[in-house]
Amino acid sequence: MRIDKFLNSVNITKRRSISQDMIENGVVLINDAVAKASKNVAVGDIITINYLNFTKKYKILQIPQSKSTPKSLQEEYVKEIS
Repeated sequence: MRIDKFLNSVNITKRRSISQDMIENGVVLINDAVAKASKNVAVGDIITINYLNFTKKYKILQIPQSKSTPKSLQEEYVKEIS
C-alpha cells in the first residue's frame, strides 16, 4: 500500500490530500529516508512524521485491506513508539 493511502487509511491524517502535502514537503520519513507518495510500506517499517513542534514515530504492525478503518482499530495497524 502506498504511504499516502496508508496514513489516511489508519487515521493518522484526516484526508489523503493532507498526507500527500506532508510527503511533498518532506516531513514524512520511512525508515529514516524521506518518503515519496508512491513508496510502498511494509510490516515492520518505521514512519516518522516531523511536525513543527514535535516528532511522532509509528511502527507498522499490519497493512489494512480496506480503504478506511475505524479509529478504534488504529492500534491493530500502527504502534506509536515516541
